Amino acid sequence: MNIIVCIKQVPGTTQVKINPETGTLIRDGVEAVVNPFDEYAIEEALRIKEKAGGTVKIITMGPPQADTALKTAISMGADEGYLVSDRALAGSDTWATSYAVSRGIASLGGFDLIICGKQAIDGDTAQVGPGVAEMLDIPFVAWVRKIEEISEGSIRVERMMEEGYEVIEMPLPGLITVVKEINEPRLASLKGKMRAKKAHIPVLTAEQIKAEPEKVGLKGSPTQVLRSFVPERKKSGEKISGEISELVEKMKSTIMDLGIVK
Repeated sequence: MNIIVCIKQVPGTTQVKINPETGTLIRDGVEAVVNPFDEYAIEEALRIKEKAGGTVKIITMGPPQADTALKTAISMGADEGYLVSDRALAGSDTWATSYAVSRGIASLGGFDLIICGKQAIDGDTAQVGPGVAEMLDIPFVAWVRKIEEISEGSIRVERMMEEGYEVIEMPLPGLITVVKEINEPRLASLKGKMRAKKAHIPVLTAEQIKAEPEKVGLKGSPTQVLRSFVPERKKSGEKISGEISELVEKMKSTIMDLGIVK
């Protein structure tokens, strides 16, 4: 079973800064970590490998320093890591990112399954995983909470819904995005950390993955961030006390003042 896991390096803080000219994140001087949801994707890939054999390759798109995220995955037990990185890719929105990542995956050769975290904590769009599947023309299932069975040609999963879950069987190769309920990510072993430290991370450029220039970067992005900011902390709530009838009247008055109901 040859598995590819898509991960993203994200800021390890909520106090992010935005470039006012491009609307993109300023990453210099900001602690970066593996997107937490992607850790569950890595863990699930490793569990499948332990049961069925095969390989686990990790791929990410980002600046040169994103190779540390790949080494984190390798320290957990992944076999290889690949970094899609090129100035031409800077400023890519979710569509352009999906395209570039799909081209990177295609350059790695064949695969049976692609696993992604359900979303990245810095954008919360949950679009890249399904976008990659669409651009590779393979089926996908999002919000997977459990893999019931996996074979050479198909996979049966439980997809989380608002009320309960669905059981879906999908042919392979395919892609799934997983939620945190699927497992508990392992900690890297000392041996894994030593292996990751020595690991070579190939860098795949836009030219190497045969990305069309008009489909990547700001030029290839149908959407752009015009303004982004950290919301101001709201004032603390007001504590009221008294008899129940008095409290009900106070709440009614407050609701009317806010215009919630008329």
